[in-house]
Amino acid sequence: MATISENVGATLTRMVQEGQPFDSMNKLNDGLRLLAKWRSVVIANTYIAHHGPVIYQGPFGGMTYLAETSEGALAARLLGTYESELHPHLARFATEGLDCVIDVGCAEGYYAVGLARMMPGITVHAYDIDPAARTACKDLAEKNGVSDRVIIGEKFEPADFQAFADRKCLVMVDTEGAEVDILDIEQGPALAGMSIIVETHNVFRRGALPTLHERFTATHDIERVDAQLKSIELPDWFRSLPPLDHLLATWEWRMSPTPWLVMRPKSEA
Repeated sequence: MATISENVGATLTRMVQEGQPFDSMNKLNDGLRLLAKWRSVVIANTYIAHHGPVIYQGPFGGMTYLAETSEGALAARLLGTYESELHPHLARFATEGLDCVIDVGCAEGYYAVGLARMMPGITVHAYDIDPAARTACKDLAEKNGVSDRVIIGEKFEPADFQAFADRKCLVMVDTEGAEVDILDIEQGPALAGMSIIVETHNVFRRGALPTLHERFTATHDIERVDAQLKSIELPDWFRSLPPLDHLLATWEWRMSPTPWLVMRPKSEA
């Protein structure tokens, strides 16, 4: 079986041989992203060789993880830097007596399982339309001993929020543009009393961020959170790697900015 390095090398060679030269900014960018993803995977595999698939630090530190993700960068998850801009908000929510989390677009369960470990008193309701993601989330919950508190479902509709109307819930949404449809407060008025963290994807749904901001201004206090460069403590063995590897280890594979909105009901302000 070919290694990832051999596969990436063969892909680049084939692109050139088939007359796809890197003669434009977009093609050069595609080639750069391919090589950067390759190196990111190599770094993740090296991390696993040293530590196993266990998250190194952060609020989910010590969580047993998977050897691959359903999408996105594994290295940043393993190092505990993935979406670290949200860590202070998660820490605050953890002290506020939540009894449930609704995670829409749960992927392999980074947040669903991580939050179940972080807050032993909650039940996490995790949803994803991808069967492979649901299977991976189930596996991750079992690996971490929280499968009794991680309930996995398929498609989540706005009206489904009403089933949680009497609960103190944190809603997390990462759905590649569908957040505008899911966070519909007219169909799910219970959202008015729920805390929400949503990743916005203007790249897939133009105007997603301002649409959601305007929609929830009357009911929530809203903070925009933008991605930041990471400065972290790294494992000792990592320090001998080139500086570019330090950057790629915390790179999250985003194609464009995807700022979050952290929204708290005004009644809780």
